[in-house]
Amino acid sequence: MSETMNLVPGIAGGTHVGGAPLTTDIAMQASPELLRNAIDKAVVKIRPMATPLDQISRLGHVRDVDSMEVDYYSVDCRKGSTRVTKATADAEHTGFDDGCAGMVLETRDAGVFEVSESFGFMKDDGTMGVGYVAEKNEGRLWVRLHPDDGAALAAGTEIIRLGRAATQLDVQSPQFSVLPQKKTNFCQIFKMQIEQSMVMKLSHKEVGWDFTDQQEAAVYDMRLGMEKQFLFGKRMKVYDYLKQENVTLTEGVWTQAGKEIHAELATLDAKALVDILRKTFTENSGSRRKILIAGSDLIAAINKIDAQRVITARDQVTAWGIDFSELISKFGRLYVVFSDVFDSMGMAANGIIIDPEYIQKHVFIPFNAERLDLRGSGQRNTEALVLTEASCLTLRYPEAHARVIGG
Repeated sequence: MSETMNLVPGIAGGTHVGGAPLTTDIAMQASPELLRNAIDKAVVKIRPMATPLDQISRLGHVRDVDSMEVDYYSVDCRKGSTRVTKATADAEHTGFDDGCAGMVLETRDAGVFEVSESFGFMKDDGTMGVGYVAEKNEGRLWVRLHPDDGAALAAGTEIIRLGRAATQLDVQSPQFSVLPQKKTNFCQIFKMQIEQSMVMKLSHKEVGWDFTDQQEAAVYDMRLGMEKQFLFGKRMKVYDYLKQENVTLTEGVWTQAGKEIHAELATLDAKALVDILRKTFTENSGSRRKILIAGSDLIAAINKIDAQRVITARDQVTAWGIDFSELISKFGRLYVVFSDVFDSMGMAANGIIIDPEYIQKHVFIPFNAERLDLRGSGQRNTEALVLTEASCLTLRYPEAHARVIGG
């Protein structure tokens, strides 16, 4: 680099180059994000329909990390219900003029409830019963029930948390806090090398096929491999005994998803689809806009369902550079896209539902292209380029994402 070159900060935050022509090396020094952003924009335009998960992650929440081993925290909403295993009358606390029935409950998970919380439960006649947790001790709950509901609460009944209720003199309530669960994923170094001989470069060709076309094909092939890894990979650290180095493989979102939804494709109809959408958008569900990436069997089964008043279908919605079909229900909107990857992995009947608001891409080495001087080093008379990215995907709020298993 020229000794007379000067990098002068501009008034508005830019950088001025003096004493030397502008080169890519100078550009990287003066504005390291400039070329990287250009590469990122070019990458996301290369066949985005074939790699929807990789595409969405690149245009979503991206975080730079300083380690190949990524620690992240995920947290779910507090459990909202439990089931009664034993219900007996509370003979100890009687004589109150509130008219309420007292009961002692043993449940599968008493930790769901705290003192002063109210709860609801479904009675045999289809109406809702309500109660109040007055005391909790050794895993048992002392509750007060509405006068009309005492006889309806029996073993096997599911009780659901409602709101907390305080007295006029209460200034405190049972404490509530939540600790996220720590998880780990490995960044994987993805690489692709493109080479052509100088003779090939200089030779006359019948069509305009040049090194740029090879780059595009290589990027597509690289992204396709990354898509498979981001979907179905398992976290692994392996020792390559020939290279005498450790290799890290990243875990895919398939195993990270917190829900699993089963679908009988042969009998899939509008009612079954409503049930799938209900499971997708309820129970700690996340946002009201989600994406289904699926194999051909599952896509075909959905396409055979006639649109109706409850669920409407739009032919095409474009987002993240991908053309989706859209299912609109009272629960939420589901963007649907076919993925060749599921078919190639022998999972044509399956799919995965992703909440784009809660997927995180961790990048240790941003996607970059580096030219190799193989002629200068005396190795080969070729033009060579190496594409590299080290990254991984993680799911925050696992319950917001679901595996769909078709049968």
